[in-house]
Amino acid sequence: MPLNIKKRGKIWHYSGSVSGRRLRGSCGTSDKAIAQRVAAEVEAKEWKRHLDGPGAHVTFAQAAIAYRSAEKPTRFLDVIEDHWQDTPIRDISGGAIRQSAIKLYPKAKGATRNRQVIVPTQAIINHAATLDWCSPIKVKRFNVDAKTKAPATQEWVEAFAAHASPHLAALCYFMFGTGARIGEAVALTWGKVDLTKRTAVLSGLKPKPWTRTAHLPPPVFAAIANIPSNRKPDEQVFQYFEAGNVKQVWDGVIERAGIDRLTPHSCRHGFATTLLQRGVDPKTVAARGGWKDVATVMKFYAHAMEDTTVTDRLFGTNPTQDATKETVTTGNKRTKQA
Repeated sequence: MPLNIKKRGKIWHYSGSVSGRRLRGSCGTSDKAIAQRVAAEVEAKEWKRHLDGPGAHVTFAQAAIAYRSAEKPTRFLDVIEDHWQDTPIRDISGGAIRQSAIKLYPKAKGATRNRQVIVPTQAIINHAATLDWCSPIKVKRFNVDAKTKAPATQEWVEAFAAHASPHLAALCYFMFGTGARIGEAVALTWGKVDLTKRTAVLSGLKPKPWTRTAHLPPPVFAAIANIPSNRKPDEQVFQYFEAGNVKQVWDGVIERAGIDRLTPHSCRHGFATTLLQRGVDPKTVAARGGWKDVATVMKFYAHAMEDTTVTDRLFGTNPTQDATKETVTTGNKRTKQA
């Protein structure tokens, strides 16, 4: 639809949508005839930009090269680039991206299609938009069946550690006690550990270089301090060179201990869940565990307590451990009913 003009005070302004883009601005004149010409020129210029501008000829391959050159994440890109090749960006719609996900991963679930196709494809096109090559694109994600992940508990960690080697036991304690991811933990070197201050400095490169200093609670400190090592600054603390090495022995310890089969990431999950259930506010949990978004902590790591008597805390009393019993007040006497 053509741009409309409307007078505000003494000056005419234009507004409306052209080629799917919302336009609004001042005509810079109080003369209606001139204002109409200004609006018409703005509209014509926008159509020319849409049809003949850079976005009219830029291909997905070119956009992908620019994305890689900007040192953006490259995981999953090869398959996507092979699919779109020299397709002009202007011909790629949100619906087409969804169809490409189905074609590339016909047996995959929604979460995989979102992660491996929709997110990176959208990221490439939207990066091109920041270069004024095209307009940003929105893509509807596939529905994802939310799974409740089981967090590790203090009891689980202690049982695991009792059947593990000193290095693996310390690693388990460390992930549970600091919220470290498995990759961050195995990369930790003795030069980043200060046993006097009971701290460890964790670091990473994505989404951009970062560091955080983690406090070592007493059981974590004890487990690390008892690791047999020369403690050279560049020596890895837990002696596992990558996450894959941990997985090879992790399940064996679980089998020997006779405990639930949890993944190393369940320790990070348990870090957040346990602190939340023990009354630590979500913002602090996010800061101590390295989450940038408090909403992420609440969405994925907050679990409702099973004990229905937790509401006793509203009146300053502790919830009962046995849900089959309740305290009844009669006059000045308090009795328990079975």
